[in-house]
Amino acid sequence: MQRTLVMKFGGTSVGSANALKSAIQIIRDAKKDWDRVVVVTSAMSGVTNLLLDSAASASHGQVDSLPQTESTLREKHFSAADALVKDEAQREAVKAEIDTLILSLVDLCKAIAVLGEASPRAMDTVASLGERMSVRLLAAVANDAGVKAQAIESTQFVVTNANFQNAHPNFKATNEKTRAKLNPLMDEGIIPITTGFIGATPEGVITTLGRGGSDYSAAIIGRSLHADDVWIWTDVDGVMTTDPRIEPKAITLPEINYNEIAELAYYGAKVLHPKTIRPVLDAGIGLRICNTFNPSHPGTRLIPSPKTNGKVEGKVIKAVTAIRKQRLITIEGRGMLGVPGVAARAFGAVASTGTSVPLITQASSEQSICFAAPAELAPTVLSALEKTFAIEIADQDIDRVWATEDVSIVTVVGSGMRHTMGVAGSVFSQLGNNGVNVLAIAQGSSEVSISLVVDAADTENAVKALHELIVN
Repeated sequence: MQRTLVMKFGGTSVGSANALKSAIQIIRDAKKDWDRVVVVTSAMSGVTNLLLDSAASASHGQVDSLPQTESTLREKHFSAADALVKDEAQREAVKAEIDTLILSLVDLCKAIAVLGEASPRAMDTVASLGERMSVRLLAAVANDAGVKAQAIESTQFVVTNANFQNAHPNFKATNEKTRAKLNPLMDEGIIPITTGFIGATPEGVITTLGRGGSDYSAAIIGRSLHADDVWIWTDVDGVMTTDPRIEPKAITLPEINYNEIAELAYYGAKVLHPKTIRPVLDAGIGLRICNTFNPSHPGTRLIPSPKTNGKVEGKVIKAVTAIRKQRLITIEGRGMLGVPGVAARAFGAVASTGTSVPLITQASSEQSICFAAPAELAPTVLSALEKTFAIEIADQDIDRVWATEDVSIVTVVGSGMRHTMGVAGSVFSQLGNNGVNVLAIAQGSSEVSISLVVDAADTENAVKALHELIVN
């Protein structure tokens, strides 16, 4: 039985000549142990932001920075090709292909500038260029190093709907096309190197799966190929107990279950795209997060979530995460008491603005509903709510709709919390003892996490205080 491994390399893992060299060594080593290997690559670090900034500037008629963007993209990709692709014909060929993509960016931005707007479809075409350059470079470097590889764009087999900038895959069509495109290559001993983050509609129009979607691409491909494992190569040693930039005492978790990682990914841990989990979970595929710059480290292995009602072994709290730049929005008024449908109308108004709500809390008296929203979207949400409840506000059934200044959502995660008495008490005592005031609380019925809202200024203090509960 042939074993299949899908490996995804993030932007920093392919972001320079040295990083690419490490990635190729990892690919070479994997090919010794696995019969079939597929590689998914992100754009080189910083490239996608540069592309999107260029398109955004062009939509305001500003194209003065395009020559600088062109030169930055050439320098980044060409210097890596010059350093790592020794065969001159191959090196010049890959540089010519990348140059064609860079020139297509210039043409796209000029067209956007003429129109004065960048449609979601145009933005997806622009955003896709980073991966499309990266895949050609990585395949050329692999072949030059003696690793048989072929670049193939995932637009050829990841079939999505036309929801540009956050497209959803059609799994049935994707499964068939992925097998048809990738299996023949692997049968010949060739490693397919493909683009993360992008797909195409059935008509072949480029779409993207949302920012950070390369992880999701790897999971989709893994599911389609019935892979045994998916490995996500990044620039940290796996999933950490918290952000090491806030708390230097953060350590790597050797394993974490699917429920826990889903909560962490949702609440701001940037290690894994939230959508990555479902395809691998549904297909029973192993998932591992590893460090390109420390490949001997075992990283973090994802394990199935416990189904038992017994106590989970190990730490009660596994990790602490924080999402910054949120605002708490409150609808309050004594006239809301007993009036059906207030929450439905409120969240209907929020949904109409396209805003995702990470946390909700409601008083049992029904006199207020409170929820969090990203700070930059708060004014839009407030205006939608004021419009929806204009009559109730005029009649003073609703006293006011208002938003706080910036706050952060701090979340503690751990399956062991479900069966351990007094965890919430310990969390709040720890925050109280460290002078952190909690503005709102939400605990999911899954009991894998408790989320609290704190003032923006208290974020680091709260994370450090709660991290002590893990360490101790």
